[in-house]
Amino acid sequence: MSLIFDFLFGQYSGYDTIDIVLEIVAVIFGFLSVWYSKQNNILVFPTGMISTSIFVYLLLKWELLGDMMINAYYFIMSVYGWYIWTRKVDADHVTPISKTTAWENKMSFIIFIATLGFVFIVYKTFDKWTSWVAYVDTFTTAIFFVGMWLMARRKVENWIYWIIGDLISIPLYFYKGFTFTSIQYFGFTIIAVYGYLAWKKSLDKTPQIA
Repeated sequence: MSLIFDFLFGQYSGYDTIDIVLEIVAVIFGFLSVWYSKQNNILVFPTGMISTSIFVYLLLKWELLGDMMINAYYFIMSVYGWYIWTRKVDADHVTPISKTTAWENKMSFIIFIATLGFVFIVYKTFDKWTSWVAYVDTFTTAIFFVGMWLMARRKVENWIYWIIGDLISIPLYFYKGFTFTSIQYFGFTIIAVYGYLAWKKSLDKTPQIA
């Protein structure tokens, strides 16, 4: 049992207690955020902002720039998403769940490519392009940037991006030494699958508002 514990959590032996506590708190609020997103509940944004603000601090301290930028972007997009989700499209309806338009698909591609270029430049500037992890970080950052933008716009396809990014992040964060965060992404993957099914069901039942 001790060998399993050391394998999973041994990397925390050199961490400050406060950082471990903060990571656990961020993970809890991260789970809440994804759960509320699955439920199509506006609380996805305040809970997500708490989680991402903590992770921005921790990841900056741990010099994981790609991950830090993802969470900083999440925080900004949470503000944007909070506005979009509460914006009324007419006198009685707020922005509904919908499918991506042709323009949004083009924008998703542009965001993906622009993110790849931006993260590459940041990694080069700070001399962090030192291992294969940087390549994976760049790819997952681009995936998550698109997913968060689509979620903020209440598009059902956002879940597909989350599922892909989460599956990559599970082993990636474990390799980096953040077991709690790796477990978080495992949970995220499960919730994202159910989230896609729930949003798809809601979309099929709800008439689209022009």
